Amino acid sequence: MRAEPPAWAPGPAQAAALLEEAADLLVLHRDFAAAVERCEAGCYSLGPGPGPGHESFAEVKCSLCVVGIQALAEMNRWREVLSWVLQYYHVPEHLPPKVLELCILLYSKVREPQVMLEVGSSWLRDHTNQSLPEFGSVLELYLVHVLLPLGRFEGAEELVRGCDVFDSEQQLAFLGTICDSRCQWTRQEETRSAAEEQQDPVTETVLGALSQKLLTMLTLLRRALRSMSNHFYLLPYKKMLLATFLLYLVVVRLDPASPTSLPFIYKLVQLFRQAWAAVLSPIHRPPIRD
Repeated sequence: MRAEPPAWAPGPAQAAALLEEAADLLVLHRDFAAAVERCEAGCYSLGPGPGPGHESFAEVKCSLCVVGIQALAEMNRWREVLSWVLQYYHVPEHLPPKVLELCILLYSKVREPQVMLEVGSSWLRDHTNQSLPEFGSVLELYLVHVLLPLGRFEGAEELVRGCDVFDSEQQLAFLGTICDSRCQWTRQEETRSAAEEQQDPVTETVLGALSQKLLTMLTLLRRALRSMSNHFYLLPYKKMLLATFLLYLVVVRLDPASPTSLPFIYKLVQLFRQAWAAVLSPIHRPPIRD
């Protein structure tokens, strides 16, 4: 956005020269930023109103905006497109059909159709625009690329029925398109719901298996700790440290979700039993007194 208009001579002739230069920069030189600058300069040179020769004025201004939109899209600045255009037309109702169609297609392609929701509705409800020969094509694009992807079926039907420019056959054709899209939307929602319902039992089964595995591991760990507590008073200092270290491996370092967790616990219990058997061997047992 420029704060001040550039110092070019106003008039459609100067704007047409800037349009030609912007098109060359866009197509031949691929200098998109320079093309946008020329388009802005051309729109400023036309001034705020149509003035004399307003038909050529409108055509040149529309073409400048079309080139500017394409250049902004090439620079991945599509978010700026609508506000960039409206600074030259001020209200959505004054947008040329070509510019509006290009904006609808652009925001549909980037999957942001909601950006054009209010703009398109305002343009289509304007009585002056309803007399334009391009009105039918704009309405069809707005239905297919904005309202129907957003699930606005009631609004689409209201818009079609409220347009006096269509005869009954044209209205039936548009209403049939809306009905087909509604059915497709419903089938997609049912498919999505069925997929979510099928996923829930699988999730519950997996969680149940993990819970059972964790319970088994904790049971084995409790047995190992009980065996340790029963014989701690017979262990020398170094063996007690070894038992503490093994306990640390079980509680801190052991991953319950690992597939090798349970075999490790079984081996650990066997190791504890062998250790207790060695500690309580006949050599270390206290003598039996009568």
